[in-house]
Amino acid sequence: MRVVLADDERMVRTALRVILDAEPDLEVVGEASTGAEAVPVVRELRPDVVLMDVRMPEIDGIRATEQILATLDEPPRILVVTTFENDSYVYDALRAGAAGFLLKRAAAEELVQAVRLVARSDSLLFPAAVRSLAAEYGGRRTPAPPPWAARLTEREAEVLRLMARGLTNAEIAGRMGVGPATAKTHVASVLAKTGARDRTQAVIAAYESGFISPG
Repeated sequence: MRVVLADDERMVRTALRVILDAEPDLEVVGEASTGAEAVPVVRELRPDVVLMDVRMPEIDGIRATEQILATLDEPPRILVVTTFENDSYVYDALRAGAAGFLLKRAAAEELVQAVRLVARSDSLLFPAAVRSLAAEYGGRRTPAPPPWAARLTEREAEVLRLMARGLTNAEIAGRMGVGPATAKTHVASVLAKTGARDRTQAVIAAYESGFISPG
């Protein structure tokens, strides 16, 4: 998996590079010190995952995430790296399309696991933290149930709720008593009907619309 690092602190980028390059299946292929630098670097190198600092000069990680996702047909998975977990910037980054977030104080093994999980897109990273962020910053942004809610089948609605709890496809299959392929099909259908890029965006939409309560 090819990784790009975007952080305005050189020491942070160096530490991340050392950790990731030590893994046989991970390779840091590029770096950027600002959000403005990150966008062209990602366009040129086409990594699988971007570790994106939220607070950077010129263009912050939120706007850089938006630009990357809007301009690439097959954009990378973006993992936001932040100092504070309960931060409105983090929630805004998730709403902008980031697939998950990680604290800068995370242990090396947590960093590696997060990159691999986000790349696979098989589960929601830190579902309890996403729920907490949605409860504090999401609110109910629509006065009525979203149009997509009526289009979900009963099974798909159940899948969305299980996705919000962070279950993988295999775990969803086991919980619902179906095969892994069927669970994967249900997940794909949920993403299509909600108009979400990935699980994180679907879950954010479910919380913000009131389809699922983050409380």
